[in-house]
Amino acid sequence: MTNNNQKRIIFMGTPSISAFVLNGLIENGFNIVGVIAQPDRPVGRKKILEPVPTKVVASMHNIPVFQPIKIRKEYEFVRELNPDIIVTLAYGQIVPQELLDIPPLGAVNLHGSLLPKYRGAAPIQYALLNNETETGMTLMRMVKEMDAGEMFDTEKVSISIDDNSTSLFAKMGEAALRLILRDLPLLLDGKLKGTNQDESKVTFAPSIKPEEEKINLAESKEKVFGLIRALSDVPGAYLLLEGQKVKIFKASIISESVTDEVGKIIKADKQGLEVQLSNGTLRILDLQKEGRNRTDYKSFLNGNPNLLGKKFE
Repeated sequence: MTNNNQKRIIFMGTPSISAFVLNGLIENGFNIVGVIAQPDRPVGRKKILEPVPTKVVASMHNIPVFQPIKIRKEYEFVRELNPDIIVTLAYGQIVPQELLDIPPLGAVNLHGSLLPKYRGAAPIQYALLNNETETGMTLMRMVKEMDAGEMFDTEKVSISIDDNSTSLFAKMGEAALRLILRDLPLLLDGKLKGTNQDESKVTFAPSIKPEEEKINLAESKEKVFGLIRALSDVPGAYLLLEGQKVKIFKASIISESVTDEVGKIIKADKQGLEVQLSNGTLRILDLQKEGRNRTDYKSFLNGNPNLLGKKFE
């Protein structure tokens, strides 16, 4: 079998899940000759420019980092790196075919769903949006069409009722690392064969837009619950209370009863903060009022008394 240190690998990825897998590849002796990531961006209220997570990991190991603003226009440096293969996870830009054609062993992608389900930018969030109980990572060939390449292997991940986007991303990062450590030596040896996706079963998971972060109280309790999980801990789904944005980070569905007007706060005491939905009752556990810190419902009620009977919108 091929010595891991002989083949030249470019890693493309940007966020924390990518950094976790990149670090695992380095620790397992793979020869990462370059990392391609999105440009650094301002973070937090003070908009401080911070290096993206994969850049941090690469810099610790003295691996060169490239951050083109538009990869479709700036990729000639890839030829100079002379990669045998490109491995991608959550890079964040469409990669041109001309770049994919450079390495002799091609380019592979770790995609956050069990393809052909949830092609697109937000597969992990969509699994939560739809209250799935299982998802997984797929190792696939990168082609010009988004997430449409042949599949090499999968690693399944169970989703618990307590999972949100943050916890599921962590699970998926671990699954991605297991998958690529298992399969990359075979890919480097040309011994891993792919299978085509069933086009009749394709579904899509596009990016969630800022205007979609607001909870629609006309939706079912299942959809409301799914949105809260999908957007927690960042950016947070929200409702309006007396004109102010209130982010809901953690909640549970406690009944199917409908006894009051949708959006109305029907309980606000030490036993719970509960809101009427169209087909049940939502108990809010963690939340954050605009301009304040995130808190549990008891602390929120202490700072916001007399909520009973008021209405979320």
